[in-house]
Amino acid sequence: MLDFFTIFSKGGIVLWCFQGTSQFFTPSVNALIKSVILQQRSGSNQFNHDQLTLKYKLDNEFELVFVVAYQKILQLSYIDKFLDDIQLEFRNKYKDELLQGNVSHSYNFSDEFNLILRLKEQESKAKALKPREMRTFEKSDKSKKTVASMIENKKDEKKPAKGKENKPVKVKAKAQPAPEPVVEVAPPEAQKLTNGEVDEETLRRNREKLFNRGKKKTTVESVSKSPESQKKKGKAKRVWDNAGTSRDIDSLNFSTTGGKEEEMNGETYTTEAERSQVGQLAGQLRDIEPESSEEEEEEDDDDEEEEEEEVTQTASKSQTKSSGYSMFGMFKNLVGSKTLTKEDAKSALEKMKDHLIGKNVAADIAVKLCEDVAAKLEGKVLGTFEGVNSTVKNALQESCVQILSPRRRVDMLRDAMECKQKKRPYCITFCGVNGVGKSTNLAKVCFWLVENGFRVLIAACDTFRAGAVEQLRTHTRKLNALHPAERHSGQQMVQLYEKGYGKDAAGIAMEAINHARDSRIDVVLVDTAGRMQDNEPLMRALAKLIKVNQPDLVLFVGEALVGNEAVDQLTKFNQALADHSNMTNPRLIDGIILTKFDTIDDKVGAAISMTYTTGQPIVFVGTGQTYTDLRNLNAKAVVHALLK
Repeated sequence: MLDFFTIFSKGGIVLWCFQGTSQFFTPSVNALIKSVILQQRSGSNQFNHDQLTLKYKLDNEFELVFVVAYQKILQLSYIDKFLDDIQLEFRNKYKDELLQGNVSHSYNFSDEFNLILRLKEQESKAKALKPREMRTFEKSDKSKKTVASMIENKKDEKKPAKGKENKPVKVKAKAQPAPEPVVEVAPPEAQKLTNGEVDEETLRRNREKLFNRGKKKTTVESVSKSPESQKKKGKAKRVWDNAGTSRDIDSLNFSTTGGKEEEMNGETYTTEAERSQVGQLAGQLRDIEPESSEEEEEEDDDDEEEEEEEVTQTASKSQTKSSGYSMFGMFKNLVGSKTLTKEDAKSALEKMKDHLIGKNVAADIAVKLCEDVAAKLEGKVLGTFEGVNSTVKNALQESCVQILSPRRRVDMLRDAMECKQKKRPYCITFCGVNGVGKSTNLAKVCFWLVENGFRVLIAACDTFRAGAVEQLRTHTRKLNALHPAERHSGQQMVQLYEKGYGKDAAGIAMEAINHARDSRIDVVLVDTAGRMQDNEPLMRALAKLIKVNQPDLVLFVGEALVGNEAVDQLTKFNQALADHSNMTNPRLIDGIILTKFDTIDDKVGAAISMTYTTGQPIVFVGTGQTYTDLRNLNAKAVVHALLK
């Protein structure tokens, strides 16, 4: 029933292999290695590829990987136990060779493999053929019921209704004395006496409350207040400074600085600060700079001191538990021979999970990350003076850096240059939910491309939101003012292609790409309407736009403020593009632009959530409101802020 089984080292050397059919399994195993093992996503040991289901088990002590493959339609319940038994048998048989690292040894494991496989298949068949034992009447819940338990006892006091537990019970005139008086908690104003009469003081206070219910309270404080303060204050009228005077009209003109009008290029004003941005984004973008301060260094020193205390405490405990102070025991404690298990790392991983959720990582992603780290550390031998907390933190740090590191190259300048040499425009489509900053970051990317000498055409395909075309028109004027045609041999660097509102977005994008090809424009930036991931008509329209025009790059624009919503957005966007495209190999999201990164301080968990969900890289990070506030993601800096 098994099609394939292999044992190989993490270095890529196959130690032993079994193949039950003539099917070619190399692509499936390579996909498992690239998508799961290299990405350190080993929380779930199951991976589906084409018509196969692959299950694997990692041996971190000897750096081995055990992989079994079978048809997806089969439901084999014994595979997990079978992998465990194979791992133990292989370790026990070739323990000396594995310790020596002798990979050239001939590992003959066929007999043991066939024996274990036959036993597991027989156990599975016997379990399936074994009739299910029905429960006897004595084991059921009905046997516990008796006639006495089914008779309602009317003498028992009824439970008060919900919300009326603390309300006083009305006193009846003819109350029968109960055999067991029940003491109920009631407000002090309505306490009952044992003889059934109401206290006179309580009645007097209730009458006073009844008489004073409609009267206004007159306290000493209200009398002492002045009559002006007793008047009801309405909304304060806003007073504008120098309102109605013509001498300060110039101060309301924000196109000037310091009362002096700036130089006007065309019809658009540019300030000195805006003109100083020209030339700052030439070449590749800069990375996000990690924040280094004395407080962070002190925190690192404190963590190291706590880790040293933990190691010394564990070492002292191991010495006290040992029966003698032999030289071998001292050397064993010094070198460190503790094999880490899931139970040892459980408490540290629970703290790490709570820490990740507090840093805005989605809850599901935090759980999966901790499961990946637990699978990675299981069976690892701790080195000299290594504690569990530091080992877990270092493993989590490596996993997060690996997740944020791009699996594929996204070099827009190089790709745009190649398309320019082929005399066709390089097309980028921006998509995302409402209000995340698609148009603003499109303008930033446009400014960066113009800084590197590319002519850009902006396609206004947001034909739904009011003001979307006007916003892009304003950006186009501002960008052309910063890069006038006189500086670029009379060529206008940024153009806008728009057809108004209520039109088909896919048709406008196609016309814009054809216009760019005819006009020899280098790059086309397609702006789409913001849409929620649950809006099927709009998601169908987006899938149509991408299917018809086949852009070179599809970028999802998401904000860094979201937590669990990031996973839902990306998952449903990708699913909608796959479902509504009606293609065998649909175009999905190629990269992510993370906006509003300057508003989250150290809550950088959205970067981990988005990258872990799709496996696609974060291409750009928006860090402000100006055109130069565009950065590359620095994985180490983000992980440092995540785990500090």
